[in-house]
Amino acid sequence: MHFIHSFVESSMPVAWISLAVGFWILAKSADFFVDSSVGIAIRFRIPRLVIGIVLVSLATTAPELTVSLLASIKGHPEIALGNAVGSVICDDTLALGLCAVLAPAAIPVIPRVLKMAGIFLFSVAVLLTVFVAHNGMLTRIEGIILLALFAGYIAFIYRDHKTGKYEMHVEAEISEKAVEKSTAALAGLFLVSLVMLIFASDVVVSSATFIARGIGISEAVIALTLVALGTSIPEIATCITAARKNEGALAIGNILGADIMNICWVAGASAVANDLVLQPQEINFMFPAMLIVVSAMLIMLRHRYTLTRRKGFVLLALYVLYIAGFAFFLKN
Repeated sequence: MHFIHSFVESSMPVAWISLAVGFWILAKSADFFVDSSVGIAIRFRIPRLVIGIVLVSLATTAPELTVSLLASIKGHPEIALGNAVGSVICDDTLALGLCAVLAPAAIPVIPRVLKMAGIFLFSVAVLLTVFVAHNGMLTRIEGIILLALFAGYIAFIYRDHKTGKYEMHVEAEISEKAVEKSTAALAGLFLVSLVMLIFASDVVVSSATFIARGIGISEAVIALTLVALGTSIPEIATCITAARKNEGALAIGNILGADIMNICWVAGASAVANDLVLQPQEINFMFPAMLIVVSAMLIMLRHRYTLTRRKGFVLLALYVLYIAGFAFFLKN
């Protein structure tokens, strides 16, 4: 990896190109990771619920997890936590907004799913904010708490939600790919895609830190914008594809699951690897922004239990305001 680091950090143009290539590899390897992990799950008769709500959301957040975890291990807490929080903001505004705008009709929201996932999402978002705000860091103990809450949430879903269109659709969509490959081929694809995820994450972290130093801004700013946008590509692609296929409900379920995983799984696992320390100005911007975006998104989904094109434009406008807020943040 030393050669890769030296190459990435050889010049600013090389760093930008490496960042773009890293994002592309992340997106492709995450796609293979989805197919192989779900294929293995189907082959071993893992319940549809686990496949749909857990494995697919886990697979689409694989870029966030590998980037944040590697950043934490390498001593870049701003990238680790900024990527997790920034991805939540990007998913709720840009990904879901595009889904609503591109959908041929208003997207229905299942009240039971929204109530179950929405309350938990808002609760852990507030909890994460409290954890970081009270001492300026997310500690290993707090990371373990987030992981434990996530495990409890999955157990609750498994017991409470026996069937649903979301997970059934996912199995129907991917099972054909799964049966075409042997178990050995699926396992090989899983391992190769995992290695590529780790490799691409290393390139992204190295490129992002070099760019941040070169521009003279904090790593948190790069993580909350460029890195978060890049690692959210699977969610954005899923939303756009779902909208075009008139399967917007699938996108909403994936975004809610991805948000919960970014907070509990990505941030929690990264904190377990290493305490995540942030500067006060970074905390004062990123966490209020996350709470505002999550609250606005949930309120819109709750209103008449539909996601309309008009609401989609509002979500996209929130993303523009979020980026504009960064411009003000950088000046002060």
